[in-house]
Amino acid sequence: MILPGATLGMLGGGQLGRMFTTAAQTMGYKVIVLDPDTNSPAGMIANQHICAKYDDESALAILAEACDAITTEFENIPAATLAFLENKTVVHPSAAALAKTQNRITEKEFISSLGIAVAPFVAIHNESDFNNVEGGITFPAILKLANFGYDGKGQVTCHNLDDVKQAFADLNQAECVLEQRINLEREVSTVLARSQLGDITNFPIAENVHVNGILHSTTVPSVINQVQTQTVMEMADKIAEALDYIGTMAVEFFISKEGDILANEIAPRPHNSGHFTLDACETSQFEQQVRMLCNLPSGNCELTSPVVMINLLGDVWGQTEPHWFELLSIPNNKLHLYGKLEARAGRKMGHFNTLATSTEQATQIADTSFEQLKAN
Repeated sequence: MILPGATLGMLGGGQLGRMFTTAAQTMGYKVIVLDPDTNSPAGMIANQHICAKYDDESALAILAEACDAITTEFENIPAATLAFLENKTVVHPSAAALAKTQNRITEKEFISSLGIAVAPFVAIHNESDFNNVEGGITFPAILKLANFGYDGKGQVTCHNLDDVKQAFADLNQAECVLEQRINLEREVSTVLARSQLGDITNFPIAENVHVNGILHSTTVPSVINQVQTQTVMEMADKIAEALDYIGTMAVEFFISKEGDILANEIAPRPHNSGHFTLDACETSQFEQQVRMLCNLPSGNCELTSPVVMINLLGDVWGQTEPHWFELLSIPNNKLHLYGKLEARAGRKMGHFNTLATSTEQATQIADTSFEQLKAN
């Protein structure tokens, strides 16, 4: 076990790294963040910020020398970076686990190999792959960048093959996956923690609503039935075991109107839809990340209150600061801001959790609070 007083490393300085840093420091650990942004949210509050690129081996060597264990906040850290660090200190998740989640094609093929259903898809490496679309995909479909796409970026809705060809050209003919659109009933996700002994602890299933490809709200508990809940958790656990994953991770799922459950994406890290755990669970997903990294027993993941999480994007700012008083005057609301210096449209600036006696009450309060927050 790595006990309080030790130093932990975080690759990535965004809001997930910041919330990990807060959890680790609260538990008595020191944290060193490596991130190329001089104003990174995590770097601002860490014990030390190494401002360097993720492939800077001299900086990585300094990080490894100073840290008892290292983790990451997002999947686009080069797997080679983790492999370099694994030769010098404890690193979780592993480079091998991360490599399977960095490319949408690799990820979908991996999930399918486990016997877990995904939406019908066709890999588009080059123009010759257009020949595989007919018979493989029913339109409408979504063309998605295979690498570095997140929060709806690099995604184009296509209604026919001509749309696919144009979208592929607009995306500079980068490697893509064409994914059939599902007759969607709802989207859910589950966050889990897997220990170094292989023990898995699951947080409650979260129900998610996206707007323009970006998560807007998460409601817990979800309305899905017990059989669906069990199936989602078993699928996520199977993925974690196949990856030999150590740490906190999330898996997103589609549930179709026909009742099919399809795995969408793996997030090898804490997840936006798990932010409700900060206020509505015995243990947060970030404390679990610390615990798994340090080979400590899992915390209690039980839900303590129905909750709705609302993301706050830069759009809410407009020309002035949001109306914080209206939000904070309601005792049910718990505000979390990420310390980002510039508000931009589509940029995640913070979130708030609304706790209540029921999800219906929490939804009503959260929706009203959000409208008041952005009112002119």
